[in-house]
Amino acid sequence: MKFFSFWRSLASFRVRIALNLKNVPAEVIFVDIDANAHRDGEYRKVNPQMALPALVEDDGTTLFQSLAILEYLDEKHPSPPLLPADINGRARVRALALMVACEGHPLLTPRVRRYLDHELNLRDTQQAAWRRHWIVETLAALEGHLADNKDTGKFCHGDTPTLADICMVGHVTIALNQQIDLKIYPTVKRIFETAMALPEFAKAHPLAQPDTPEAMRPKV
Repeated sequence: MKFFSFWRSLASFRVRIALNLKNVPAEVIFVDIDANAHRDGEYRKVNPQMALPALVEDDGTTLFQSLAILEYLDEKHPSPPLLPADINGRARVRALALMVACEGHPLLTPRVRRYLDHELNLRDTQQAAWRRHWIVETLAALEGHLADNKDTGKFCHGDTPTLADICMVGHVTIALNQQIDLKIYPTVKRIFETAMALPEFAKAHPLAQPDTPEAMRPKV
Protein backbone atom coordinates (compact mmCIF):
# COMPACT_ATOMS: atom_id res chain seq x y z
CA MET A 1 0.00 0.00 0.00
CA LYS A 2 1.26 3.47 -0.92
CA PHE A 3 0.17 6.53 1.04
CA PHE A 4 0.71 9.93 -0.58
CA SER A 5 1.07 12.51 2.17
CA PHE A 6 2.35 15.98 3.07
CA TRP A 7 3.35 16.92 6.59
CA ARG A 8 1.11 20.00 6.84
CA SER A 9 -1.94 18.50 5.14
CA LEU A 10 -4.72 18.12 7.70
CA ALA A 11 -6.47 15.58 5.49
CA SER A 12 -3.25 13.53 5.44
CA PHE A 13 -3.09 13.93 9.24
CA ARG A 14 -6.47 12.18 9.47
CA VAL A 15 -5.36 9.20 7.42
CA ARG A 16 -2.07 8.92 9.33
CA ILE A 17 -4.04 8.61 12.57
CA ALA A 18 -6.29 5.91 11.12
CA LEU A 19 -3.36 3.91 9.74
CA ASN A 20 -1.72 4.10 13.18
CA LEU A 21 -4.88 3.07 15.03
CA LYS A 22 -5.44 0.18 12.66
CA ASN A 23 -1.74 -0.73 12.67
CA VAL A 24 -1.77 -0.89 8.88
CA PRO A 25 1.66 -0.55 7.24
CA ALA A 26 2.01 1.71 4.23
CA GLU A 27 4.84 3.07 2.13
CA VAL A 28 4.67 6.84 2.59
CA ILE A 29 5.37 8.95 -0.48
CA PHE A 30 5.84 12.61 0.32
CA VAL A 31 4.28 15.14 -2.04
CA ASP A 32 5.57 18.65 -1.39
CA ILE A 33 2.61 20.98 -1.81
CA ASP A 34 4.82 24.01 -1.21
CA ALA A 35 6.87 23.00 -4.27
CA ASN A 36 3.66 22.33 -6.27
CA ALA A 37 4.56 18.63 -6.52
CA HIS A 38 0.86 17.79 -6.30
CA ARG A 39 0.44 19.46 -9.69
CA ASP A 40 3.12 17.39 -11.39
CA GLY A 41 2.00 14.96 -14.04
CA GLU A 42 3.18 11.99 -12.00
CA TYR A 43 0.90 12.74 -9.05
CA ARG A 44 -1.91 13.95 -11.30
CA LYS A 45 -2.11 10.39 -12.64
CA VAL A 46 -2.68 9.19 -9.08
CA ASN A 47 -5.30 11.83 -8.23
CA PRO A 48 -6.54 14.09 -11.03
CA GLN A 49 -7.94 16.45 -8.39
CA MET A 50 -4.32 17.12 -7.39
CA ALA A 51 -5.27 17.02 -3.73
CA LEU A 52 -3.85 15.04 -0.83
CA PRO A 53 -4.00 12.44 0.49
CA ALA A 54 -4.28 9.42 -1.77
CA LEU A 55 -3.98 5.75 -0.91
CA VAL A 56 -3.05 3.15 -3.51
CA GLU A 57 -3.67 -0.50 -2.68
CA ASP A 58 -1.36 -3.31 -3.79
CA ASP A 59 -3.75 -4.19 -6.63
CA GLY A 60 -3.64 -0.62 -7.94
CA THR A 61 -6.96 0.51 -6.48
CA THR A 62 -6.66 4.24 -5.81
CA LEU A 63 -8.55 5.89 -2.99
CA PHE A 64 -8.91 9.63 -2.47
CA GLN A 65 -10.75 12.05 -0.16
CA SER A 66 -9.77 11.51 3.46
CA LEU A 67 -13.20 10.59 4.85
CA ALA A 68 -13.73 7.99 2.12
CA ILE A 69 -10.29 6.57 2.92
CA LEU A 70 -11.10 6.47 6.65
CA GLU A 71 -14.32 4.56 6.09
CA TYR A 72 -12.57 2.20 3.66
CA LEU A 73 -9.89 1.43 6.24
CA ASP A 74 -12.56 0.92 8.89
CA GLU A 75 -14.42 -1.57 6.74
CA LYS A 76 -11.31 -3.44 5.62
CA HIS A 77 -9.68 -3.44 9.07
CA PRO A 78 -12.62 -3.35 11.50
CA SER A 79 -10.58 -3.42 14.71
CA PRO A 80 -10.51 -1.05 16.44
CA PRO A 81 -13.74 0.43 15.01
CA LEU A 82 -13.86 4.10 14.08
CA LEU A 83 -17.66 4.19 14.05
CA PRO A 84 -20.10 3.21 16.83
CA ALA A 85 -22.11 0.00 16.55
CA ASP A 86 -25.50 1.73 16.74
CA ILE A 87 -27.08 3.63 13.86
CA ASN A 88 -27.69 6.81 15.87
CA GLY A 89 -24.11 6.87 17.07
CA ARG A 90 -22.77 6.42 13.56
CA ALA A 91 -24.89 9.31 12.32
CA ARG A 92 -23.65 11.58 15.15
CA VAL A 93 -19.99 10.69 14.62
CA ARG A 94 -20.25 11.22 10.87
CA ALA A 95 -21.96 14.57 11.38
CA LEU A 96 -19.24 15.79 13.76
CA ALA A 97 -16.56 14.66 11.32
CA LEU A 98 -18.30 16.36 8.39
CA MET A 99 -18.55 19.65 10.31
CA VAL A 100 -14.78 19.80 10.21
CA ALA A 101 -13.85 18.00 7.01
CA CYS A 102 -16.55 19.41 4.73
CA GLU A 103 -17.35 22.81 6.21
CA GLY A 104 -14.47 24.19 8.27
CA HIS A 105 -11.36 22.73 6.67
CA PRO A 106 -12.13 23.42 2.97
CA LEU A 107 -12.09 27.17 3.65
CA LEU A 108 -8.53 26.96 5.00
CA THR A 109 -6.83 24.90 2.30
CA PRO A 110 -3.82 26.13 0.28
CA ARG A 111 -5.85 26.51 -2.93
CA VAL A 112 -8.30 28.81 -1.13
CA ARG A 113 -5.46 30.81 0.40
CA ARG A 114 -3.85 31.17 -3.02
CA TYR A 115 -7.11 32.46 -4.48
CA LEU A 116 -7.52 34.99 -1.67
CA ASP A 117 -3.96 36.15 -2.29
CA HIS A 118 -3.47 36.01 -6.04
CA GLU A 119 -6.98 36.62 -7.37
CA LEU A 120 -8.64 38.76 -4.71
CA ASN A 121 -5.40 40.42 -3.59
CA LEU A 122 -6.41 40.38 0.07
CA ARG A 123 -3.95 41.82 2.54
CA ASP A 124 -2.30 39.53 5.10
CA THR A 125 -4.50 40.96 7.84
CA GLN A 126 -7.63 40.23 5.83
CA GLN A 127 -6.51 36.68 5.14
CA ALA A 128 -5.73 36.18 8.84
CA ALA A 129 -9.22 37.43 9.71
CA TRP A 130 -10.71 35.00 7.18
CA ARG A 131 -8.87 32.05 8.72
CA ARG A 132 -9.73 33.04 12.27
CA HIS A 133 -13.42 33.51 11.47
CA TRP A 134 -13.88 30.01 10.02
CA ILE A 135 -11.69 28.31 12.62
CA VAL A 136 -13.60 29.91 15.49
CA GLU A 137 -17.00 29.24 13.92
CA THR A 138 -16.22 25.53 13.67
CA LEU A 139 -14.79 25.38 17.19
CA ALA A 140 -17.94 26.99 18.57
CA ALA A 141 -20.14 24.56 16.67
CA LEU A 142 -18.16 21.58 17.92
CA GLU A 143 -18.31 22.80 21.51
CA GLY A 144 -22.05 23.32 21.22
CA HIS A 145 -22.59 19.76 20.04
CA LEU A 146 -20.15 18.14 22.46
CA ALA A 147 -20.73 19.97 25.74
CA ASP A 148 -23.34 18.41 28.03
CA ASN A 149 -24.29 15.80 25.45
CA LYS A 150 -25.00 12.40 26.99
CA ASP A 151 -23.10 10.63 24.21
CA THR A 152 -19.91 12.64 24.70
CA GLY A 153 -17.41 10.69 26.79
CA LYS A 154 -13.65 10.78 27.04
CA PHE A 155 -13.80 11.37 23.30
CA CYS A 156 -16.32 13.00 20.98
CA HIS A 157 -18.56 9.95 21.19
CA GLY A 158 -18.04 7.50 23.99
CA ASP A 159 -14.71 6.49 25.44
CA THR A 160 -12.82 5.38 22.34
CA PRO A 161 -11.59 7.43 19.35
CA THR A 162 -13.83 7.71 16.30
CA LEU A 163 -13.87 9.51 12.98
CA ALA A 164 -15.04 12.59 14.86
CA ASP A 165 -11.90 12.76 17.00
CA ILE A 166 -9.66 12.09 14.02
CA CYS A 167 -11.15 15.10 12.23
CA MET A 168 -11.40 17.34 15.27
CA VAL A 169 -7.76 17.14 16.32
CA GLY A 170 -6.63 18.54 12.99
CA HIS A 171 -8.92 21.52 13.33
CA VAL A 172 -7.74 22.20 16.87
CA THR A 173 -4.13 21.88 15.71
CA ILE A 174 -4.60 24.67 13.17
CA ALA A 175 -6.43 26.74 15.80
CA LEU A 176 -3.43 26.45 18.11
CA ASN A 177 -1.14 27.31 15.22
CA GLN A 178 -3.17 30.50 14.78
CA GLN A 179 -2.81 31.16 18.54
CA ILE A 180 -6.54 30.85 19.21
CA ASP A 181 -7.28 30.42 22.92
CA LEU A 182 -9.25 27.24 23.60
CA LYS A 183 -10.42 28.12 27.11
CA ILE A 184 -13.93 29.04 25.91
CA TYR A 185 -14.16 25.60 24.26
CA PRO A 186 -13.41 23.43 27.31
CA THR A 187 -14.95 20.21 25.98
CA VAL A 188 -13.09 20.49 22.68
CA LYS A 189 -9.87 21.24 24.56
CA ARG A 190 -10.29 18.29 26.91
CA ILE A 191 -11.01 15.82 24.12
CA PHE A 192 -8.15 17.15 22.01
CA GLU A 193 -5.68 16.70 24.85
CA THR A 194 -7.02 13.20 25.57
CA ALA A 195 -6.68 12.16 21.93
CA MET A 196 -3.24 13.67 21.40
CA ALA A 197 -1.96 11.83 24.47
CA LEU A 198 -2.44 8.59 22.52
CA PRO A 199 0.71 7.55 20.61
CA GLU A 200 -1.29 6.82 17.46
CA PHE A 201 -2.42 10.45 17.37
CA ALA A 202 0.85 11.97 18.56
CA LYS A 203 2.94 10.14 15.94
CA ALA A 204 0.62 11.44 13.22
CA HIS A 205 1.01 15.12 14.20
CA PRO A 206 2.17 17.38 11.35
CA LEU A 207 5.29 18.45 13.23
CA ALA A 208 6.37 14.84 13.81
CA GLN A 209 6.63 13.75 10.16
CA PRO A 210 9.81 12.84 8.26
CA ASP A 211 9.10 15.59 5.72
CA THR A 212 8.46 18.28 8.35
CA PRO A 213 10.95 21.12 7.79
CA GLU A 214 13.60 21.06 10.49
CA ALA A 215 12.86 24.67 11.43
CA MET A 216 9.26 23.71 12.23
CA ARG A 217 10.09 20.87 14.57
CA PRO A 218 9.56 21.41 18.31
CA LYS A 219 12.73 22.15 20.20
CA VAL A 220 13.56 19.35 22.63
